[in-house]
Amino acid sequence: MNNPASNYPAVPEDVASPESLVAAVYDAISGPRGERDWNRIRSFYLEGAHLIPTGLRANGEHGLRILDIEQWIVGARELFLREDFFEVQVAQQVDRFGQIAQIFSTYECRHQADGPAHMRGINSFQLLFKDGRWWVVNCFWDNESDGNPIPVKYL
Repeated sequence: MNNPASNYPAVPEDVASPESLVAAVYDAISGPRGERDWNRIRSFYLEGAHLIPTGLRANGEHGLRILDIEQWIVGARELFLREDFFEVQVAQQVDRFGQIAQIFSTYECRHQADGPAHMRGINSFQLLFKDGRWWVVNCFWDNESDGNPIPVKYL
């Protein structure tokens, strides 16, 4: 498995709660064109975690890709080196039980921190409390489209 979690110590404030972890994810991936702090990003994800983009494909079908953190970084790095990218949470719903949490996090993507959104969607974070901190186990997302508007309850 990629990303042995012990190789990437987390900032304690980033992983103190489900909400702080999700906020840290958005903070770490957002910024002007250029590299990100990849080790900080790696520190959010439990070993074996998945990042799962889903949505319409060029052929019109709905599909998904299941990536580990290293596979996701390869694609994200290309985007972040090419353009400014700011992903901002605009709403969230948190459900917790025992050592797990599920967060539906509605986001907007922007080319400028305070600019207009060019894309919206929902990230579904599945989180685990383990070893005194919160971890992302999966992040599964879909973008809004004409045929797939974000329901009002998630705004």
